[in-house]
Amino acid sequence: MTRHAFLKLVALTFAGAAMPLDASSSSHSMPALFVGHGSPMNAIQTNPFVTSMRALGESLPKPQAILVISAHWMPPFHGVSLHESREVMYDFFGFPEEMYALQYPAPSAPQLIDPLQKLMGALTVKNRALDHGAWTVLMHLFPDASIPVMQWGIPRDASMRQHFAFGRALGALRDQGVMIIGSGNITHNLGAVDRAIDAPPREWAVAFDSYIREALLARDWEALIEAPDRAPYATQAHPTWEHYIPLLYIAGAMRPSDEGRFPYEGIHHGTLSMRNWVVGMG
Repeated sequence: MTRHAFLKLVALTFAGAAMPLDASSSSHSMPALFVGHGSPMNAIQTNPFVTSMRALGESLPKPQAILVISAHWMPPFHGVSLHESREVMYDFFGFPEEMYALQYPAPSAPQLIDPLQKLMGALTVKNRALDHGAWTVLMHLFPDASIPVMQWGIPRDASMRQHFAFGRALGALRDQGVMIIGSGNITHNLGAVDRAIDAPPREWAVAFDSYIREALLARDWEALIEAPDRAPYATQAHPTWEHYIPLLYIAGAMRPSDEGRFPYEGIHHGTLSMRNWVVGMG
């Protein structure tokens, strides 16, 4: 890291030091969400998924901070990110020009570093802009971009069972006014996508999505953890597993008293399950 980058990181950290989390200000535990983010084009389109996301955002309580677990950051360490408030990452290519003008100027959330380290141990803190797994979701849920945001880096060498356990540990933040959002897709095979958003869903996408739906309804966490070996068409649904893993964090963060619901169900482009899952809203 350069001296300039280091000083910027220090400044970001101290900027949030005066705004610690206040558990007493939250009378109820924050909900946790898994969002199927799908194509980056959802940032500029209006479709049933986007409409559902906006309605969901209007129904959510306002958290003190948001921790996003995005499929698009899998570092080789346990880490979190800080960012400058006007930075976003355009981690895609070949999209319309207007996509690259979009911003989501949410403040960073350095106040989460201390509680996260108490829960998870030593963490690497990186200066990193919000990736599209975070900002294309947040712009619909919380369009005023006023809530501090931090991203959790999914440690790439951890097992499915470990990711679930990390989610269980992170779930304690919900009582401190922190909303945890996992962003991925329950099916994600870009090599098989159809250009048409309303293309007929593939048999394998429906089968895998149905397996996950039933596991979530039954709270069968072993079925989720062992999905790579047990679920139908697992390797077709996920040639790589980074878009599935955020779901395990939200399952881990769910409590026995939580209710769960699916604000949106549907398969876009024939292969992308856009199922959203919210827990803890009563």
